[in-house]
Amino acid sequence: MSPDLIARPDSLLVADLYPSPNIEPRRPGHKPSILILHYTGLPTVERALDVLSRPDCKVSCHYVVDEAGRIIQMVAEEARAWHAGVSSWAGETDVNSASIGIEIQNPGHMLGYPDFPPAQMRAVAALARDIIRRHGIASERVLAHSDVAPGRKIDPGEKFDWAWLAREGVGHWVAPAPIDDEDTGVPLGCHEPKVGQARGLLAGYGYKVDPDGAFDLEMQIVVRAFQLHFRQGRCDGALDRSTLDTLSRLAPHCRKDGAIA
Repeated sequence: MSPDLIARPDSLLVADLYPSPNIEPRRPGHKPSILILHYTGLPTVERALDVLSRPDCKVSCHYVVDEAGRIIQMVAEEARAWHAGVSSWAGETDVNSASIGIEIQNPGHMLGYPDFPPAQMRAVAALARDIIRRHGIASERVLAHSDVAPGRKIDPGEKFDWAWLAREGVGHWVAPAPIDDEDTGVPLGCHEPKVGQARGLLAGYGYKVDPDGAFDLEMQIVVRAFQLHFRQGRCDGALDRSTLDTLSRLAPHCRKDGAIA
């Protein structure tokens, strides 16, 4: 049986309710342990709310934050919203059952990809802090849609200010190592030890990547997803020194079983 449409907000920060019928119960044994940030990829917040509430579109989210910082709740946090799609993190493949999704109004890369306004970012930070506090979500599990669905999704993208958000108490951040413009990284097919090191670190942090193998196209996609979050100065998928150095700084937060310490 599907859960009821949302009748009251879960957060005092919510300005409006716009219920979506695209919901289900969370899978038994699952509760929110991941917070995923998206952009809408649609021209207006009105269009985003329409798409996220239409049964034929089969998508939804828990919250939408418009450019002015207005927070709209569409799905109760206790329910499973349809925001992550085919995705994986730290071995969890039903990410929708394990997460809360915030859609940030931004037309995205196909429609100009403007900056995220300060008022919007402040609202995202405040809402995220509230969600994290109530559910005890670890900072390392505040993720981009691109983290859990590499290649299929690239939002919220390289303009999203994860460093600022971390300073506001939301998410995990390590400063990226300087980029050497002449360093193009290892070639495709490379089996150097640094490739194995990078695979192990990516898998240990939570990315879906086999710990063993060469630097192939699949790994290149995952490396780009990592860069979109942690090395935004150049998101080309290259396993260069800057990327590996930045990734290595996450090592203290990884366990061999792929979970976060």
